[in-house]
Amino acid sequence: MTNISEVNNISSGVELTDGFHLVVDALKLNDIDTIFGLPGIPITDLTRMAQAEGMRVISFRHEQNAGNAAAIAGFLTQKPGICLTVSAPGFLNGLTALANATTNCFPMILISGSSEREIVDLQQGDYEEMDQLAIAKPLCKAAFRVLHAEDIGVGVARAIRAAVSGRPGGVYLDLPARLFSQTMDAAAGKASLIKVIDAAPRQIPAKDAVDRALGILKAAKKPLILLGKGAAYAQADAEITALIEKSGIPYLPMSMAKGVLPDTHDLSAAAARSYVLAEADTVLLIGARLNWLLSHGKGKTWGGKDSKEWGKKKFIQIDIAATEMDSNVAIDAPLVGDVYSCVQALLSGMGAGWSKPPADWMNAIEERKTKNLSKMLETLSQNPPVMNFHSALAVVRDIVEANPDAILVNEGANALDFTRSIVNMFKPRKRLDVGTWGVMGIGMGFCVGAAVVTGKPVIAIEGDSAFGFSGMEVETICRYNLPVCIVIFNNNGVYRGTDVNPTGGPDVAPTVFVKGSRYDKMMEAFGGVGYNATTPAELRKAMEESIRSGKPTLINAVIDETAGTESGRITSLNPATAAIKKN
Repeated sequence: MTNISEVNNISSGVELTDGFHLVVDALKLNDIDTIFGLPGIPITDLTRMAQAEGMRVISFRHEQNAGNAAAIAGFLTQKPGICLTVSAPGFLNGLTALANATTNCFPMILISGSSEREIVDLQQGDYEEMDQLAIAKPLCKAAFRVLHAEDIGVGVARAIRAAVSGRPGGVYLDLPARLFSQTMDAAAGKASLIKVIDAAPRQIPAKDAVDRALGILKAAKKPLILLGKGAAYAQADAEITALIEKSGIPYLPMSMAKGVLPDTHDLSAAAARSYVLAEADTVLLIGARLNWLLSHGKGKTWGGKDSKEWGKKKFIQIDIAATEMDSNVAIDAPLVGDVYSCVQALLSGMGAGWSKPPADWMNAIEERKTKNLSKMLETLSQNPPVMNFHSALAVVRDIVEANPDAILVNEGANALDFTRSIVNMFKPRKRLDVGTWGVMGIGMGFCVGAAVVTGKPVIAIEGDSAFGFSGMEVETICRYNLPVCIVIFNNNGVYRGTDVNPTGGPDVAPTVFVKGSRYDKMMEAFGGVGYNATTPAELRKAMEESIRSGKPTLINAVIDETAGTESGRITSLNPATAAIKKN
């Protein structure tokens, strides 16, 4: 290791280092070169020293957004993204992103300064006193506290390995304020640091498990491959493509798996989603979980008669966590291992004479794809007097196709649902969205994280409500001059801007925002470029100019305020609305 900083003890002549520099050196030793965070007591000097040692320190306006940036950096790079926060309130702000990262299997480490243990344990009222380790533990994969400078190397190494090994996730690392100023012999400090070797080793599936899966696939009359974001994270794009093309099995990508194969691929069944989920007799899950996003593998979505019925299907599941198997329905052929190794094993076992799915299954899918795509194109070709989601997204669809290397960040309700179904992706890990929890507020953090770690242009398609959760980070985007184009679908409120106060009182309805807001002026206030677009032509011109310039840009895309539906496609999860419809 090089560049370990030293503090000279003048009286003894012994070269010393301290906790600040040991933390920085431990991260650098493990090829971590970027920190996302927000300076303050007790970590301000740590951010200064990290920058002085050559690390990139991206400072945010709110810790939750810094945490989201770190999480998506982890997803894109397979290295844990680092979020650095102050104690107590700052830690709690970052905790939301940490929990979301764990739920979504994004490798991330939240590092927070904290109060001293002896004061916290006796509840003596220290500055921002909180037992942060205890609070973090239930919400992440692992949590560690370092009390002594000589243990910093071990703490960082354990956090890295925990974040990326097995099923990736969030890790908390607690660093009490007093740790940073502790000193020790520089040579001993250097020797105490650990370079993590093979942090996420391959996990090879058992041969009998592979044979069992191949036997079930071979017997299938209506097979389907379902790709989850774990397939995208695995970076096994060539192997997954080879498996799909060699088997001839149609595939359905979940939203963040779009682009592992181009959405325009002949074997994509995305345009016939409802049909293939209901009719398939065998489903191979690659990096996907049968959670709420897939109706838990049960009910009418899967061809069952009610919400509890499984339907007559066989499931093959690739997952690195054996505990995921049978979590909702019986898995007939569990393949426990990493995606790359499992897909390679299936490919090797197929041999040269593998029979492709029956023609009647493929023809039925193609027929529905053709019908649905034709209807979609007809809808996208319309040009209503006031832009709606479809006419605006027809533009976005063209822009993304013309710029396939750009990363698309997407959040909202209707803005999320329509974009996911309309905008095609052509390369892997180019679509980043709300993921497993379906949360809003990830937008600007994901934009910054993606732009910083990839250097690629970023296009964010945001609902006006979703943007509000992290909108102040447009200043961060401008400060670092990142190539981010934000498009806000502004329909004056949550879902729509048409709700009214039933009492007739002076307060607007809870879902209504200021009418005619000009979000573009917000970007201009920080030196970025703003556009107000009221037609598809204006939106197209603004997006093209933004991509060409690479400047921070925000486009206020005015959408018909009557467009959109309650909660997007998950209206049924709103109890009151669901009850009204049922009755």
